[in-house]
Amino acid sequence: MGATSGIGALAMNDAVDRGLPVRAFARSAGDIEKTDLIEPFAGDARSAQDVSAAVAGTRAVIYALGIKERLAMLWEEETLFSDTTRVLLDAMNASDVTRLVAVTGFGAGRSKSAMSSPETLGHKAIFGKPYADKDRQEAMIMASDIDWTIARPVILTKGPRSDNLKVLRDPASWRNGLVSRRNVARYLVDAVEDGLDVKADVVLSD
Repeated sequence: MGATSGIGALAMNDAVDRGLPVRAFARSAGDIEKTDLIEPFAGDARSAQDVSAAVAGTRAVIYALGIKERLAMLWEEETLFSDTTRVLLDAMNASDVTRLVAVTGFGAGRSKSAMSSPETLGHKAIFGKPYADKDRQEAMIMASDIDWTIARPVILTKGPRSDNLKVLRDPASWRNGLVSRRNVARYLVDAVEDGLDVKADVVLSD
């Protein structure tokens, strides 16, 4: 469902490399080539009708929706993450789909307390509005009855896929750093396929 900094597309490619079928839901899905394993599904993530249709018949949802960074996000209220998550959870509750792996970001929810004072000040000044909405999003997911996983990547890089990924499960180990988008994408698919970190929130770092 959607893409954040290319993570959604990378997760799709990772799944296809494993021979797994993917329904790629996004506004721009018409730009995705249909194959035996990829089903492009164009729609609006805020539309209950579109999301319900996209979820139907799947066995899991990977939520990797993001926004383009822009100057106005310094002062404009952001509701995309909470709005789309509310719609998605309603659609999942009305279906047989119970597995959700959602990408948010380091500094959202409980991971906020793991940031240093300088990090907190800088992060709030620049990303305060979007991350306030990610906080609302995470709270909704955690309060739901579905089998959720919240994955919070640290600072994303264009690095290659590697064996360096660290899945930080203990809040005492949470810290900022760098992580390859490809490693994040691999974890998202692993979380679905191997049932990792159900009802848990983790931080992803290289």
